[in-house]
Amino acid sequence: MYKSFIKRFFDFLFASLIFVCISPITAFLWILLHISNKDAGAFFTQDRPGKDAKIFKLVKFKTMTDERDSNGNLLPDEQRMTKIGQFIRSTSLDELPQLWNILKGDMSFIGPRPLLKEYLPLYNQHQSRRHNVKPGMTGWAQINGRNQISWQQKFDYDVWYVDNISFMLDLKIVFLTIKKVIVRENINATDAATMQPFRGNND
Repeated sequence: MYKSFIKRFFDFLFASLIFVCISPITAFLWILLHISNKDAGAFFTQDRPGKDAKIFKLVKFKTMTDERDSNGNLLPDEQRMTKIGQFIRSTSLDELPQLWNILKGDMSFIGPRPLLKEYLPLYNQHQSRRHNVKPGMTGWAQINGRNQISWQQKFDYDVWYVDNISFMLDLKIVFLTIKKVIVRENINATDAATMQPFRGNND
């Protein structure tokens, strides 16, 4: 009952309320990022696989510029990350536009994080089970290490969540996520602006 109906009801209800309440904040961040990103825009959209690996457009605040080298290639993430973008990412404010994805039904508040669609052919059968539920803004893997754990650990946490989903577990994840955001734990891998890409099960 919770997984099939109540969870979606809570997602839509709270996403609607939060969306309205934070609209002044999102408007301010939009202006701030539009300026700091040097005309690269304030929003970042990307195709991501959702439930049953169905592709949807993920929306986030953009925290990097589009600066390129002399050959036209994008500079490394750490060189394109702005100070404002770094702050917004460290406080997880870049995730706020995903409320729109939740309202549309592409995502849930709680679930495995939606990863790149290029990873789909690299998953084994166990790892693919992370797509048995909707992806979330936060999840069991995020409160258990986020970018500081290995890909295998991340997938194991995701599948564990799929097998143990409940209202009380979701509530626990919400409170622990709030705690981690406040103290800014495990925001990024220590050696990069973003986590290293998944290259298959030999990683």
